[in-house]
Amino acid sequence: MTIDITTGSAPPARTAAQITVRRLAKQFQGSTIYRGFDLDIARGRFVSVFGPNGCGKSTLINIIAGLIPPDHGEILFGGKTLAETKIGYVFQNYREALFPWLSSFANIEYPLKLMGVAAPARRARVEALIARLGVKIDLARYPYELSGGQQQRVAIARSLATGNPVLLADEPTGELDYRTGIQILRLLRARARGDKTVVVVTHNREISRMGDQVVELSNGRIAASGPPAGGPVDPGELRW
Repeated sequence: MTIDITTGSAPPARTAAQITVRRLAKQFQGSTIYRGFDLDIARGRFVSVFGPNGCGKSTLINIIAGLIPPDHGEILFGGKTLAETKIGYVFQNYREALFPWLSSFANIEYPLKLMGVAAPARRARVEALIARLGVKIDLARYPYELSGGQQQRVAIARSLATGNPVLLADEPTGELDYRTGIQILRLLRARARGDKTVVVVTHNREISRMGDQVVELSNGRIAASGPPAGGPVDPGELRW
């Protein structure tokens, strides 16, 4: 089964598949999670992957990100392999994703440093990003000195710092209060309005309504795929 989650109304430059999954197969301890699974995710879309715990949504996004190897299948990004692509990733287990020996600021700027961005430019970009996120954290503090919600905000800021064309987020609001969660979702939603693709995994049906397209998973299969009824909902209208 191939699910094309592009929409005919988008400009041609934005309707080309940004993420293509073909014939994906994966087993864990003898249990089949995916078999012959196909999925196309369009460029420049905000896509919600929704489903209950245990349906395989985190497994799917981790396979797409290259964190879990598939048993079979192919995953391409605009026709390129993962090795030829730069992506951002918001981990569900954000505590293990942050470097405890680096300050919060150093954690956020770390991927920029790897990219060879000069120190003044790194500082300017991080400060601008923090201002947009509305993060009120002492960035000189280390991750273990922060609350869970503050750690998650730092992890999200780091994933956004590079401006990569693909951003994958696994339950990005899991540890955030409602107000901060809405700020983060609004920023992610705005990012996908450019020529960038954002895929958010969530078990929260209300959050899934933000998507240009909602892919609902059940037992490793696509139970439904399409725009939410009435179209995507602005983050400020969400209630959970």
